[in-house]
Amino acid sequence: MHWKNLYRGALMGICDIIPGVSGGTMALILGIYREFISAVSGFFSRDWSRYLGFLIPLAAGMGTAIVLLAGVMNYFLSNYFQETNFLFTGLLVGVIPLLIKQSEASRAFRPFHFALMLGMAAAAMYIGDTAQRAAETGILEVTAGNAWLFFIAGWAASMAMLLPGVSGAFVLLLFGVYHTATNALSVTNPDFAVIAVVGAGVMTGFILSSKAIKYLFQHYPAAVYAAIIGLITGSVFTIYPGFGAGHDFISLAAFAAGASAAYILSLKQP
Repeated sequence: MHWKNLYRGALMGICDIIPGVSGGTMALILGIYREFISAVSGFFSRDWSRYLGFLIPLAAGMGTAIVLLAGVMNYFLSNYFQETNFLFTGLLVGVIPLLIKQSEASRAFRPFHFALMLGMAAAAMYIGDTAQRAAETGILEVTAGNAWLFFIAGWAASMAMLLPGVSGAFVLLLFGVYHTATNALSVTNPDFAVIAVVGAGVMTGFILSSKAIKYLFQHYPAAVYAAIIGLITGSVFTIYPGFGAGHDFISLAAFAAGASAAYILSLKQP
């Protein structure tokens, strides 16, 4: 068993409940992103048992963090929005040098890759802006008539969880089901109907998306890195909260802490 994946999964789970930073970004910072994609893809194959030692502790850490900390993160985002988002902005900025290094951008990138980077940055900014407006629509209740919406939202969110720079929480906000989904994870009053429908969509997305991402990494690595750099850059502009709604000094310190942590961790990566 890869017991280190307990804390890695916990960090990824925290990111996956935040509308702005993806678990995939944290996997990149921790240096396990490609292994993570290969393991998820491999789990849905005939050799599934080979990947249990990697995935079980990772999933345990992610699940525990998501269930226990969903309310905590909602509290910090509600009461310390500026400071919290400066921390996340720093994490995103800090991982960009690692991506540039791993992609060998100076050698591998062509005009197409830079155009792809700009396009994905614009897409991330559009998704983020739409998600923030969707967050103001209130809480949906799952019914027989709209269960398909929750399933599709879970499917789309799982694809986002696998991609650095795209937050699954953003996607749930985009579909208008974020608050319903996080409230369903209440330890004292869970909503099993919502958990089952969204969870089914997430599992379906994992099965299909992980294989697609693994294939693209194997055959078009430069394009994948260009897309990821663009998505993360767009996410930086999306979650940057500006000044005036909190303590500016603490916000700058949080940004520095996030960027430093991401960069220092990235130095350990090949």
